[in-house]
Amino acid sequence: MPTLQSMGINKRILEQFGKRVREERLKRGISQERLGELARVHRTYVGMIERAEKNITLTNMEKIARALGKRVSDLVDF
Repeated sequence: MPTLQSMGINKRILEQFGKRVREERLKRGISQERLGELARVHRTYVGMIERAEKNITLTNMEKIARALGKRVSDLVDF
């Protein structure tokens, strides 16, 4: 059973990842919809990731990283 402390850590990681995705997306001047198309995920999923509302899978992290021209490690180096 997760503790409140571990839940806080998990939320922080999701927030940091979402922030990094948003920063990279905006650097490229693309919309959430376009990133979704490039990554082959739904546009609303991209928004949920950026707002830390979803616990993203490694598979989808890879899709988003590739769509942004990055490696997964670039998006999680915080």
